[in-house]
Amino acid sequence: MAVERRTGPAPGATREEVLELARERLVACERIDVRAIATECGVGRATVYRWFGSREGLVAEAMVAVFEQRVVDARGASDGSGAPPLLDAVGLVYAGVVTAPHLRHLVEREPELARRIITSSAGAVHPRVVALIRGLIDTEIERGSYEPPIDPETLAYVLVRLAESALFHYDTDEYPRDLERMREVQRALLGV
Repeated sequence: MAVERRTGPAPGATREEVLELARERLVACERIDVRAIATECGVGRATVYRWFGSREGLVAEAMVAVFEQRVVDARGASDGSGAPPLLDAVGLVYAGVVTAPHLRHLVEREPELARRIITSSAGAVHPRVVALIRGLIDTEIERGSYEPPIDPETLAYVLVRLAESALFHYDTDEYPRDLERMREVQRALLGV
């Protein structure tokens, strides 16, 4: 039986492969260029725009993928249950976010884009990061090891806004002091 052979160019990358390449570029402190990524992945720019809406959408999705991994890593590094490990996990997420070279690069090189995609309540990043932090809180509530002092959604929202503030007002000389101040506020907010 003869095998049917396809003719024409090889099939292009999937949405996930395009997103992974954009994430790699973000982490490497490189500009996310839709044309270059589309070419490298063997898809048209129109396809990338159909999948992500815009360059801003692609950057936002890449950023969310980085945040998701950071939350998983932070929770894995925190032992136990209840408020203290929740504080540790949140602290690890924010310490990593505020000092991450790729986010620093984006904030410094494209401040308006960074502010728009990271802080907008209607954007692709902020609501999903709030959901990630809310997931950490909900896990502890479900374990029966934590009762938040305020509504979990509001708590997650305020914790994320606190980190966003630190991200956009980062000063390397003041960072250790600012991080300790932020941790004190997190401690109070989490009721530790």
